[in-house]
Amino acid sequence: MLGALGVVYGDIGTSPLYALKEAVRAASGHGALDPRAVIGCVSMILWALILVISIKYALLIMRAGNRGEGGIMAMIALLKARHAKPGTPRAYILVLGLVGAALLYGDGAITPAITVLSAVEGLKLDAPILAPAVVPITTVILLGIFLVQRKGTRFIGQLFGPIMLLWFIALALLGIRGILMAPGILAAINPFAALYFITHTSPLVGFVVLGATFLAVTGGEAMYADMGHFGPQPIRLAWFSIVLPGLMLNYFGQGGLLLTDPGAVDNPFYQLAPGWAHYPLIVFATAAAVIAAQSVITGAFSLTQQAMQLGLFPSVHVTHTADDQKGQIYIPIVNWMLCAATLISVFMFRSSDALAGAYGVAVSLLMAITTCLAALIALKWGYSLPAVLAVNGFFLLIDLIFFSANLVKLADGGWYPLLMALVLTVIMLTWRRGLALVEAARNRQRESEKDFLSMLATKPPMRLPGTAAFLASAARGVPLSLSHFVRHNHALHEQIFLVTGKPEEVPRVPDDQRMELVELAPGMTRVILHFGFMETPRFPDGLRCGVERGMLPGVQLNELSYYIGRETIIPREEIEGMAVWREHLFAFMQRNAERSAAHFHIPATQVVEVGVEIEI
Repeated sequence: MLGALGVVYGDIGTSPLYALKEAVRAASGHGALDPRAVIGCVSMILWALILVISIKYALLIMRAGNRGEGGIMAMIALLKARHAKPGTPRAYILVLGLVGAALLYGDGAITPAITVLSAVEGLKLDAPILAPAVVPITTVILLGIFLVQRKGTRFIGQLFGPIMLLWFIALALLGIRGILMAPGILAAINPFAALYFITHTSPLVGFVVLGATFLAVTGGEAMYADMGHFGPQPIRLAWFSIVLPGLMLNYFGQGGLLLTDPGAVDNPFYQLAPGWAHYPLIVFATAAAVIAAQSVITGAFSLTQQAMQLGLFPSVHVTHTADDQKGQIYIPIVNWMLCAATLISVFMFRSSDALAGAYGVAVSLLMAITTCLAALIALKWGYSLPAVLAVNGFFLLIDLIFFSANLVKLADGGWYPLLMALVLTVIMLTWRRGLALVEAARNRQRESEKDFLSMLATKPPMRLPGTAAFLASAARGVPLSLSHFVRHNHALHEQIFLVTGKPEEVPRVPDDQRMELVELAPGMTRVILHFGFMETPRFPDGLRCGVERGMLPGVQLNELSYYIGRETIIPREEIEGMAVWREHLFAFMQRNAERSAAHFHIPATQVVEVGVEIEI
């Protein structure tokens, strides 16, 4: 539970820095602050947290686990949409899931910026002269966060839980101080206070306030995405016993402060604290913001690894920063792309107020997509259609109301994460389609096992001592690298393995189910290695499992030669496939993707590459 506090709740735990401030500002229209508007905004935040986070995510969505794992990619795997043919219902499910995954990257570019900016902006309260320094200080902090990623988060991760526990205690204490200033704020517990405000204000103001209210629940999606790291029960226990009480006491406290001092609307969070505590609170809030940013960045690394395993993203270099923890990874290209996108958002918007307009659109759409996918999973698991329509339909309506409210902010910055999501969706769909086209081209060139063995019998090649493993993209036919090797060298090793890695729709595969053997002929064996979408496909380790279990007798892994096809993709307009610009995009990604040998963690000294040209 303590670990979940540090990893899962960093984002939503820093929302009191800006959520209520934006809501009451929208409600007042920069005019006089009506006490009923304050109570209405606090009431909307309370019931948003109860309905969206407590009931929808904690009690319902977290039930849709894939052997304990959560997140968009786990949902895609559960629905078996990865191999969907174009135009089929599952293909549309896949596109929906990929849009959701892309929106997570958009969220990852905004969250570090808005949390750190909102924390550092506390400097303006006691030292307005430091206002011009907010953006430079934020930039330095963000650069520091991204620079330390390569060292891993193991040490600092041990500090996250205790720091966030102290943070929620501080939120609660500050909130109690504000409630004591104006106990009348407790009227916000009544949901009719929210309804009264919404029905007694103009539709446009109501929509804008709803969009700002949604900022209080951003970060809730991490409960499901990080479920595999801690299990559902510790995450739920942390939410109901620590996070929700701390957040609500603070929001009520900010509301109480605004009832007694409407002039505190510029920064009610910091003004809840006594004057002597402002600077320590700024340091504390910045530490919490760093933790929130770290959680989002780590989530982007995990999401990218899962997407690669499912064949939805180009292979990129992954560094494991802890030998004894599988989840501790660092992906350089993702880190620096996120860094660039985050810094651009800081320089473009320059304040948390401006960034708030860009923040809610991506997350509200992601939550709506999650609700739809969860409904499909519930139907697959046998729940009745009326019950699923009633429950998920109710929450989808809430999601769509929030999404519509956030669309009002589209021109104010909401376009930014949506543009990022669009670009990433195109990249993932292009990569998936390109892989299918390449596999189709391979099939046209690939010999069948029968024809290849017949050729060997007719024209026996010279036999070379030792064992060779030829990597094969498919579990049938003869890999092009083997055909080319025999054709050009007129020789073949005494023992041949055709090795294929098969990603499964489960998070992890037990070692006793890792390897599957198919004897094709004496001295020629097909080896299929199974990996889960949360695992790193290490071929030598997979083969080692077979050796240790006696499935590959006499094989010396350190003497094994791996033959890998080094493919060059050539786009051809006359060959039916994708639009030419997408084919060139795929060729560019394939050319710059991580080499197969490195991706499968094969020692460089044991690799032989065979050049192959593929036209698509």
